[in-house]
Amino acid sequence: MQSPKEEIASSPGQLVIARLERLDVWSLSYVFIGIIGLGFLFTFYDIFDINVSFIQTCVALKPGCTPETALDALPYPVVLNLAGYVVGTLVLSPYADKVGRRNMLLITMLITGLGSLYNALAPGYVNFNIARIITGIGIGADLAIVNTYINEVAPRRARAKFTTIIFIMSALGAFVGIWLGLILTTPSTPWPLGLPFAVAGPGFDVGWRWMYGVGALLALVAILLRVQLPESPRWLIGQGRIQEADEVVSGMEARAIRHGTLREPVLAEAAALPRPPSKMPYRDLFTNPLYLRRIALLFSIWFIGYITVYSYASGFTSILTALKFPPPEAGVIAAVGTIGFVAEAMVMSFLVEKLERRFWLPIGAAVTIIGAVLIAVAGTTITVSFIGAILIFAGFNLWVSPTYALTAESFPTRARTTGFALVDGVGHIGGGIGVLVIAPFLPHMSVLGAFMLITAFIVVASILVQFTPHTRNRPLDVISP
Repeated sequence: MQSPKEEIASSPGQLVIARLERLDVWSLSYVFIGIIGLGFLFTFYDIFDINVSFIQTCVALKPGCTPETALDALPYPVVLNLAGYVVGTLVLSPYADKVGRRNMLLITMLITGLGSLYNALAPGYVNFNIARIITGIGIGADLAIVNTYINEVAPRRARAKFTTIIFIMSALGAFVGIWLGLILTTPSTPWPLGLPFAVAGPGFDVGWRWMYGVGALLALVAILLRVQLPESPRWLIGQGRIQEADEVVSGMEARAIRHGTLREPVLAEAAALPRPPSKMPYRDLFTNPLYLRRIALLFSIWFIGYITVYSYASGFTSILTALKFPPPEAGVIAAVGTIGFVAEAMVMSFLVEKLERRFWLPIGAAVTIIGAVLIAVAGTTITVSFIGAILIFAGFNLWVSPTYALTAESFPTRARTTGFALVDGVGHIGGGIGVLVIAPFLPHMSVLGAFMLITAFIVVASILVQFTPHTRNRPLDVISP
């Protein structure tokens, strides 16, 4: 009878997977975390930069638009951006399962950067909206591919942890997007009702163009750095490129051994060897009852949860303005709120692996509700509004990174990016509904009523997520053979 080591050795692909599964620490260059994270920083910068800056954009490009009526115009660029997101993720993400994660990461960031540059130069409102579609196409696919890549190269016991570490860069992107918007697109106003050093005014009304120009520059830097990334060894094995996968994993082992002796490979951790990618990844998923059930459940979670996320992420400033908050004060409250996003991501990088992925969503919903109540009862006490905004931004983002990890873990290597694209990418339609359908009702509601309506959807998603599979600290190819 063969020993475990001999049995593993009889299948070179299994040996490489077993060697990969035994790594308990991040085993690529730490520089790569920053490289991948820079792409996420730009992606979330682009998602959030419209939050504060759109009021100035609307006044500049749309005839008859005023700060008080900007919320009426906001749904169109947001929904079109999300439409591009859906198209991009459905069309481009499957190519990552066919031609590789790294190659597509370069293409998606290029598309995103071109869209942002087009936004900066847009001569009118129609062109601005077209640019939002192009940017969305790149962002949609990029998010799916980045989360797939991280899931496949991170150590098994820390997949959600490293997804969350990358998510810190997302939080920083949101922080920069909103604060830069506050500086460049609002007039100087005494603190805390605004920023005394804000520069917008009659002599400078193009700050929103600078916002998107910065986004294009960030995308360029991300492209130049991503060239250095290695290909996912799991994807290489699925392609039959065992030697290339072996080289990547050997380099990872050389880094990991600096932290201590490596344990022996275990055959059981490589029992389900990645199969070659299907020529039609969508058919591969939709004809499998296991993955079809997961698609239906995860899509529902993302679709419903994103109604809350995008209502706050893209429309918080406009919503507050429509609820009779002065525009500079609304912008400041939103900007301070991003502190909660950054703090949440940093804290979660230490805590996320302590609980199963599905438990974080109800915690995030509870934090969001507390923040919404605080803003509603704050009245003219700006400090309480600040605390409420910090909790809202922490809460509606708290569940995202562990659910990113859960989603990538729920699909097989041969169609992982495609599966992620189906549920997260198409799920962004929920974000469009949140802005398009719900926003018109908000000005006619109380502050508490408006925020409770927005937050109700994340509560529903937190119930649905309890039916997802256990994935924490399990081999990827066992969870999703």
